[in-house]
Amino acid sequence: MVLKRWSRKLHRWGAILTAVPVLLVIVTGLLLQVKKEVNWVQPPTARGSGATAEIDWPEILAAVQAVPEAEVRSWDDVDRLDVRPGRSLIKVRCVNHWEVQLDWSTGEVLYTAYRRSDWIESLHDGSFFGDFSKYYIFLPSGLVLFGLWLTGAYLWYLPIMVKRQKAKRRQLQGK
Repeated sequence: MVLKRWSRKLHRWGAILTAVPVLLVIVTGLLLQVKKEVNWVQPPTARGSGATAEIDWPEILAAVQAVPEAEVRSWDDVDRLDVRPGRSLIKVRCVNHWEVQLDWSTGEVLYTAYRRSDWIESLHDGSFFGDFSKYYIFLPSGLVLFGLWLTGAYLWYLPIMVKRQKAKRRQLQGK
């Protein structure tokens, strides 16, 4: 009975204390699950035309600098390059979260869009709010959520266990 009472209290208070962080993790997790299907979260991946890469570093930088939204003045404004040989494409991810997709043969800008998936991921793991929130709110919330899972499983299984014990007692009394 002590375990049952303790499980219910932990379950109730754990759910209350972690409601907001867990809700944020659930909503952002759902968005991240469908990021390839929802263009608002992550831009669709275009397809280039050539079979081999023909453009060089200065041409990549010049092509991205021609896109005003990207706000690229130098390589310092570029977060990363994602080269997709199978699609003849170079994705240039800028520090301001804009993504510019270039044909790797011609250097032509194929697609430009704001990329929200990185921002959503930082909300998901709590790093958006800083290290304190990540380690002292989101991590404990995850641990409490694991505790909720354990106590919920126990509270779910408890009636089954009681029914089995009663049936066993009846069976022994009947013999």
